Parts: sequence; C-alpha cells; structure tokens
Amino acid sequence: MSQLQQETPRGDLRGFSRYIKEDFVAGLMVFIIALPLCLAISLASGFPPMAGILTAVIGSILTTLISNSELTIKGPAAGMIVIVLGCVKDFGGNGFADGQITAEDINAYRSALAVAAVASVLQILFGLFKAGILSEFFPKSAIHGMLSAIGIIIIAKQIPIALGVKTDLQEPFELLAEIPHFLSEANPAIAVIGLISLALLATWPWLKKRLKAASVIPPQLVVLVVAVLVGLYFNLLHKHTYQLLGHEYELGESHLVPLPQEIFGIFKQVVTPEFGALRNWVAWKWVLMFFIIGTLESILSAKAIDAIDPWKRKTDMNRDVLAVGFANLVASLLGGLPMISEIVRSKANIDNGARTRFADLWHGVLLLLCVSLLPSTLHLIPKAALAAMLIYTGYRLAHPSEFMHAYHVGREQFIIFVTTLLVTLWTDLLFGVAAGIGMKFFIHILNGVPMKSFFKAYLDIEPVSEDTVKIRASESAVFSNWIPFKRQIEHIGLVQRNNLIVDISDAKLVDHTVMEKLHEMQADMEAEGLRLEIVGLEQHQALSQHGDATRKRGLNRMRRITIIAEPACEELVQRECISRGATGFTVTPAQGVGRHNIHDGTWVPSPSVRIETIVPFHVSEGLIKVLREEVMGKYHATVSVETVEVLLPSQFLDENSLAGASSTVHA
Repeated sequence: MSQLQQETPRGDLRGFSRYIKEDFVAGLMVFIIALPLCLAISLASGFPPMAGILTAVIGSILTTLISNSELTIKGPAAGMIVIVLGCVKDFGGNGFADGQITAEDINAYRSALAVAAVASVLQILFGLFKAGILSEFFPKSAIHGMLSAIGIIIIAKQIPIALGVKTDLQEPFELLAEIPHFLSEANPAIAVIGLISLALLATWPWLKKRLKAASVIPPQLVVLVVAVLVGLYFNLLHKHTYQLLGHEYELGESHLVPLPQEIFGIFKQVVTPEFGALRNWVAWKWVLMFFIIGTLESILSAKAIDAIDPWKRKTDMNRDVLAVGFANLVASLLGGLPMISEIVRSKANIDNGARTRFADLWHGVLLLLCVSLLPSTLHLIPKAALAAMLIYTGYRLAHPSEFMHAYHVGREQFIIFVTTLLVTLWTDLLFGVAAGIGMKFFIHILNGVPMKSFFKAYLDIEPVSEDTVKIRASESAVFSNWIPFKRQIEHIGLVQRNNLIVDISDAKLVDHTVMEKLHEMQADMEAEGLRLEIVGLEQHQALSQHGDATRKRGLNRMRRITIIAEPACEELVQRECISRGATGFTVTPAQGVGRHNIHDGTWVPSPSVRIETIVPFHVSEGLIKVLREEVMGKYHATVSVETVEVLLPSQFLDENSLAGASSTVHA
C-alpha cells in the first residue's frame, strides 16, 4: 500500500501543497457544476443571479478556514429555494427572474437579506453553544417528506419558465393543475431549449454507462453549451417576434440570465440588508425557517458526506454550523443567498478525487474569476436551461424511490412522510414539518408509548466487566428521547472508552429513528476500536422487513407451513425446508384418506407423512413456491399455511437471518 493510501489527508498547510493537484481538479469539476446551479437557484429564490455566485465564493473561502469538514461544498442549495422565495414574496417582491425589477423587488430582496443575517447569528450561537445535537430530534421520514415537497414545488414553479410562459400563479397545486395550459401556451423556441436541456440531464446517466467519454463530462456543462448555441441560433440577444402555426411569439434578452455586462461587475452587485424589515412580525417567522431548515439541511448533508468519505473523517458538526453561520452572515451583509453544505456538489467533489477542504476553496476561486472576467459570456445562458436543471433537481428530491423507501421502512413511516409532504404543499415548510412530527407522536401513542417517556429516556447503567457497560432502556426509545440516550452512549462509550451493551428488551417501542441512530453509533464505536452490541430485539416485533424498522414489544408473527404428503417425498420436503431457511421441522407419521380415495369409493386410509415448520414471512414465500412447483406437481400432497405468533422469533431464524436482524449488520 502506498504512502498516499496509508495517510489520511488533512486540510492544513501541508495538505494544501501535498494535494493541490487533486483538489484543484476536483474544484474545477465542481465549479462547472456549481456555476449554472448557483445562477438558477438564485433566480428561483427571488434574488439577483449574482447573489448565488457571491454566496458560493464567500462560503468556499470562509468555511474552508473555519470548518474541519474536508469534502463538503458550501453554497446555495435547491432545498432553500422555497423558503427564500416565500420570504421575498411576503415582503412584496416578485423576484428578479422576469428582468422587470421594481423598487418593491429591491426592498423585498434587502428585507430578505436582513432575515438571513439574523438567522445566521442564530446559527453562530447554535455552533458556539454546541447545540448541533438538537438536529437529532427531527425524524427522518418528516425530513424526507419535506424535501420531497420542496422538489415538487420547484418543479411546479420552474415548468412555466422552461416553457417560456408567464404566470401570476404561486400555489403548487394551482401550478401543477395548469401544466396542460402552460404546454398549450408555450413559446416554442424557449420550450425547445428547456426540453433539450431536460432531455440531456435525464439521459446522461444512461449515456455514461455506454460511452466512457461521457463519464468525465459534467452534464451541466453539456447543457450550458447546447443551450447557449441554440439561444444564439434563435437570436435571443435581440428583441424580435416570429410566427408559428398562426401564433406570434416574442424572443429577446428577457429570456437570458440578467447579468452585469462589464468586467468585475460582480463587485457592483453588493447590496446591504434593510434591517427595518425586522419590525414586521412576519420577518421573524422567516428567521425561524431560515435558521431551522438551513441548519438541519446543512447538518444532514455533512453527515451524509462523512458517511461516504473514503478516509472516514468526521466533521465537528458544531464547528461546521458555526462556519456556515459566519459565512451566511458575511454573505447576507453583502447581498448573498443563504448557504448550506450542499450534498450534490459535495458528492461530485468526492467522485472527482478531492482530498481536502481546499477543493471547496478552488471551486470558489474559479467562480469568482469566471463571473468577474466573463460576465457577458454568462449572459448568453437561457433561463429555460437553468429552469430545466432545477426541474431535474426537483425530480431527484421527489423521486418515486423516496416514496418506496419510506413504505419499505414501515407503513407508519410512509404515513409520516406523506403527511409532511401534503401539509407542506398546502401550507409551508414549518407547518409541514410540525405536522409530520405531530403524526409521529400520534402513531407512538397508538402503539402504546407511555407519554411520560416522550422526552425522557429511562436508562439504567450496569457495569458488566472492566471494559464493558450495559445500558438498559425501559418504557420507550423513540426519536424525541434519543438525545439524552445518545449522550449516555457517547459519554460512557466514546469518552470513557467502554464497550457497550444496549439492552432494549424492556422498551415497549423502539422507533425507526432510534434503530437507525443506534446503527450509526455502532459504526462510530467500531471506528474507535470499540464495540456496541444491541440485545433484546428478539422480544420485539418488527413492523416491516427493513433492518431499521420500528420494533414493538410483543409476540412476533410468523408462518406455520403444514405439508401432508406420501412418504416418497419426505426427504425432498425436508431438504427444501432446510435449504430455504427453515431452522427445523417436525415429522409425524400419519394415515389418511384423500379426495381421490373418496371419489374412487375406497375408504381405506393410506400411509402419509405430516411435516410442519415455522418460518419468517420472507422465508415462507420461497418455500411455498418450491412446494407448489416441485412437490405438489409430482406427488400427492396438501399444503396449508397459517399465521402464528411466537414468543422467541430467534428460534426460527437461521444464521443469515439472525445476522440481518441483529445490530451488527447495517448498510
């Protein structure tokens, strides 16, 4: 193994010089992806397009110096579009996307900057007081429901822009209902740009699998080049009209990104906040939303990137929130968008070989050079192409796989997911997340969780040996009491350097959030050379087949399969039972009369064999299939299946199933 492979890269002065080549290349590729997305997100948020670039530049410099997160890219994110635009609208602005900028638009923009500045101060305090652990309170299903709702809202709002249609509608359901009308009223030239851009983004993953050259070219770059060329063909730089099928359509610069034409024009785009807007009570609603949603998204993104860091480095979340808050404060004072740790660009950063946080710095430097020296070139980008990028981003946020994942984790998680999504679409993000959390509390009450344990973890600490401690949880282990639970695990395990046994046999319910967090803590303990073992699961019923499914204490349901057949197939049935995952069976010699005997008029009982086995549901499906195909088709046999409840399900799980159900295996 080479020294490079053995050494863990660090973002210090030595790391800057040692990994400058790898970080610069990664930063260059992220820059290509970030450039159009920063412009698109800023316009969609009701801010000037340069605001997104300004944010990415400030974030790349300041967070590189403050945070210890090595691979996350800081900048504007699609997940914040709905919040920022909603704030601008509440202050009376229409945004900058249509190019018709009024005094009300400028005032709303400056008011939103004031909101962002106060929210960033809260983020700084959040980091200073090490409150990052509070993000653990929010259940994953509610968060994913919120993000899917954001994706749908982005799609609804960007479709008219991608088609070159103007609309005054704002509500997501209204916009979605008007899609047929938008299609009939589309400006064909603009729609061609939008549809080509969307088609390129959608087919590029397929193309990458078949053409090696496509795998090294960011699809955003291809979209930009093609869209600019098509825009030049349609002469979008000059205002004119054209006729098609008896209709007249207008083209011109209003369909291009409005950017300053002179070199270094970005420095003339600096705008200061209007702090007088804070006298309006509605400003504080948006302060809360900027702070909560922005901080939560940033922490979740940083955690997701830590999970795929090739060197398994861990981000200090409190320090990272502090860095993001400080960068947000500077950005808002100069006219920039709110920023978070952005997961798509961060993933691209890893895929392109980044080693340290300086890749983020290089991407910001390249953005600054590009917009400073080539503003007239960037002005050629059609807004329809940027809208297509956001539609694709929205689709990824609200991908059908998100719905399927929530359902597979558990039907109760799917209910929470859908509740959050629908309430967000009908109202706003704050009410949506609150509704999802409220639904989770309601479901926990239905499942018998004692209300006294909603916010209090009932834990008993018991030393087992010199280096092992048992933590016994009673009453419940759910998302709302996870924070004190986690503090005990971290203190006793990671701080005091003990192996842990977490016994949940006395808990009435262990919800999906806690199961997932316990598995995460196992990985953290293992990375530190320690062990965390979870016991007591055999006394709980999993509400789905997912490894992180909610566990409810009580009898577990399984299937009892009874086969009555002629003795000649006894060995075959026994062999198939074991090979399909049964842990045992019972065999009883029998005498019986079958249907064919009754029809023949022969009532003499014939010898037969009765074989019974109890197996989990997922095992029963394969066993039933082979019984139907290999036994019942060749021998006289009857098979019955019934659902039974068992006291100790571990007695009926083979080694592979036990490993999957235990806490030692987690993807």
